[in-house]
Amino acid sequence: MSAEIRRVVQRGLWFDEFETGVLYEHRPGRTITEADNVLFTTLTMNTQALHLDAAFAEALPPFHQRLVNSMFTLSTLVGLSVAQLTQGTIVANLGFSDIAFPKPLFHGDTLYAETTVTDKRESESRPGEGIVTFAHTGRNQHGDIVATAVRKTLVRKQPTT
Repeated sequence: MSAEIRRVVQRGLWFDEFETGVLYEHRPGRTITEADNVLFTTLTMNTQALHLDAAFAEALPPFHQRLVNSMFTLSTLVGLSVAQLTQGTIVANLGFSDIAFPKPLFHGDTLYAETTVTDKRESESRPGEGIVTFAHTGRNQHGDIVATAVRKTLVRKQPTT
């Protein structure tokens, strides 16, 4: 006699499961290394010396050190939310707005992400899907806000079986 195994597959939330006003704290955070910054910067053909040239960056106020590429910060901020919110349930990103980087990240900083659901509505043109708006906030290990972004996504409704 074999026992039936209950299976749980990790996934994001279906459109129906999102509630506006809910704040999701995504853990663990991600400590950013020099290798992360240099690889992302060079892969994206960004030749900005503030990301790649230590001597150049050290000579310039106000930071006197290399900065983490802000596009890497944004990508990681969104990426930290995937497992909890959209893994396997998203159809597409529809757009980003209100992106800001109030403070820089440096090599060795840890990025923590949190997301608030600010709006949701059923899609008028795509039955079985809805539009969810997320407000993402990234903080460093000191709690300082280093990045914010609003993201609109197209998300599947829970399938009926």
